[in-house]
Amino acid sequence: MTGMRPALSLLASLLCVTSLVGHAQDRPAASIHGFVPARLDAQRALEARFDAQVSTANLKAWLTQLAGRPHHAGSPHGKANVDFMAGLLRDWGYQVEITQYDVLFPTPTLRRLELVAPTTFSARLAEPALAEDALSKLQAEALPTFNMYSIDGDVTGDLVYVNYGVPADYEALERRGIDVRGKIVIARYGGSWRGIKPKVAAEHGAIGCLIYSDPRDDGYGQGDVYPKGGYRNEHSAQRGSVSDMPVYPGDPLTPGVAAKGGVTRPEFTKAQTLTKIPVLPISYADARPLLEALGGPMAPAAWRGGLPIPYHVGPGPARVRLQLAFDWKLVPAYNVIATLPGREFPDQWVVRGNHHDGWVAGATDPVSGMVAVLEEARVIGQLARTGWTPRRTLVFAAWDAEEPGLLGSTEWVEDVADTLRAKVVAYVNSDSNARGFFDAGGSHSLERLVNEIARDVPDPKVKGSVADRLLARTILQGSADERRLARDQRHFEIDALGSGSDYTPFLQHLGIASLNIGFGGEGEYGQYHSAYDSVDHYLRFQDPDLAYAAALAKVGGRAVLRLSEADLLPFDFTRSADRIGRYVDELGDLVKTLDSDTREHNTRLAEGAFTLAANPAETWIAPKKKDDVPEFDLEPLRQAVERLRVAARRFETAAQTTSDVPASALTAANAIVFQAERTLTRPEGLPRRPWFRHQVYAPGFYTGYGVKTLPAVREALEQRAWDEARAQIPIVAQTLERYAGEIERAASVLAR
Repeated sequence: MTGMRPALSLLASLLCVTSLVGHAQDRPAASIHGFVPARLDAQRALEARFDAQVSTANLKAWLTQLAGRPHHAGSPHGKANVDFMAGLLRDWGYQVEITQYDVLFPTPTLRRLELVAPTTFSARLAEPALAEDALSKLQAEALPTFNMYSIDGDVTGDLVYVNYGVPADYEALERRGIDVRGKIVIARYGGSWRGIKPKVAAEHGAIGCLIYSDPRDDGYGQGDVYPKGGYRNEHSAQRGSVSDMPVYPGDPLTPGVAAKGGVTRPEFTKAQTLTKIPVLPISYADARPLLEALGGPMAPAAWRGGLPIPYHVGPGPARVRLQLAFDWKLVPAYNVIATLPGREFPDQWVVRGNHHDGWVAGATDPVSGMVAVLEEARVIGQLARTGWTPRRTLVFAAWDAEEPGLLGSTEWVEDVADTLRAKVVAYVNSDSNARGFFDAGGSHSLERLVNEIARDVPDPKVKGSVADRLLARTILQGSADERRLARDQRHFEIDALGSGSDYTPFLQHLGIASLNIGFGGEGEYGQYHSAYDSVDHYLRFQDPDLAYAAALAKVGGRAVLRLSEADLLPFDFTRSADRIGRYVDELGDLVKTLDSDTREHNTRLAEGAFTLAANPAETWIAPKKKDDVPEFDLEPLRQAVERLRVAARRFETAAQTTSDVPASALTAANAIVFQAERTLTRPEGLPRRPWFRHQVYAPGFYTGYGVKTLPAVREALEQRAWDEARAQIPIVAQTLERYAGEIERAASVLAR
């Protein structure tokens, strides 16, 4: 996150650059993709009516209500929030269903961490109440600091500092002759999703894992700490799930099926996504004595954090004992599903969602996004009461148990998968929200839709639209290609989605085109997953007047309304084709990089460039020669991309004449268009990860949240599984060919 002073400096620059991209209110109204000219004025009038009714008073009231007490899955306030939201939605005219799934939700019965040599220390493992924060005084209702889906354990071992604990860090340790087998590792948060850290540690033979929040990353290295400032104080710790979500999200005991009724569940110890070693998050106050007691060589410069100590890597003489035990129980997870039936196409659904559970109060994560989604639903309900009705069915969802691993959304998707495959046009997700810049990720066929929406929503604090502000920052800070796109075409690119929020089961399991939208970058948010992610913190340091919550409601509302009302669904396959083509080019670059790195490694090995262990007592792990990188024929992928580009251009040409296309042809084309993303999935899924079916977007096996594009090929290359990479190339190419074929079919329908 960006601190306040850098943010103000950037804002001053943006005010100058905004003139390069123009102001929304200074430009004539542009067309909206997917609408015939005769319906543009009516759509703009509808959106203006929507904007006029968005209320920041509602947003603040609901923030205070939903984040007023701890509300994790299975908690009393969590259920009270479910009933509260369901009541609101019924009052607004929606058909409301509360779905219940019984999910594995272990909570700690024992947490103990001790330094036993060369000195002794007992970790506090607690976040104290603060006079300036009312919520922090309700900790009797809150979950303690722990990592969900860690196994039980009682382990004692020498300590090793592993930086962020990602595979590259272990390679660096290996080059220094440091082995973590039989030891406990301590890693700092960052560099990957937290669940990767114990996963990689266990693969290298560690017996336990500690994860601490270094002040360099989200504490005083960024600015004043809470309560003076917004950043993480010395006793704050980041809770969070460490399930192996890159294998599958959702309830660990019921992969692929809904966690309800008489479903067969194995013993919890058999769950594939539990950690293999015990793991615990700690504050930097608890981490400092452990790190101070470490000996061994100094950590590389990039590994040194913000504590006023020398960072050694060990192993030892620091020796720690970690004891963890959990109550391995099931709790109910409640989703709120609110439906407003469409008048013309009731079997085409637009789904809008956000999760409602938090680790503690979760004012930022997730309530700041949830209140915007509620306001969208309220205003649309009000529009419906004045005589307007949506053309397509609208579904608003509040998901439970997202924090443990996307449980509520995943169980619902698995429960009604056939219905969703047949009916959902698109899924639009939000999560946390704060003041700052608009951000979007998702299916690139929806990139043009997102750009047009952002162009039409005024920024709450800067003259111009939220797109203008984002484009101005891109011109200042983006890559050469991004700057050129922003200047010449006034277009920004959206991110590819990995994982980390509730779009995952829609996009990567079912192949439903999805978006993830929100604002941020100017708040002081060091309280992620802590007891201090509270209303008091949010209103001081994140979005004090809820202006960006209102902006999110206007963006999300437009996304829902345009997908609902479009004559031709606003998918733009040229963006998708261009991005997939870039991903294929990246595979070629990856092969070249792997080959170059292999040659360099083997040359250095032959020259004796790798040194022995700094600690003679340590077992030396000699670096091995790497096998040569073979040649790969990427031509099937390139040919598939070329066909996709041709099909996308043909569809774009046909879509420009929608005013002359009969309604029956538009209906037929729409039925193909929203199903096209499904062809990017395979029932067999990814190698060793059958739950993840999308062949273009997936979370990385060793990144977790971070995306891997064309993952079946890319990750095989990265893991040097040459035969697998070679086998996956034609499979992925065939998938892209099917996608191109559906786009061609839609273009033919429009052309006729």
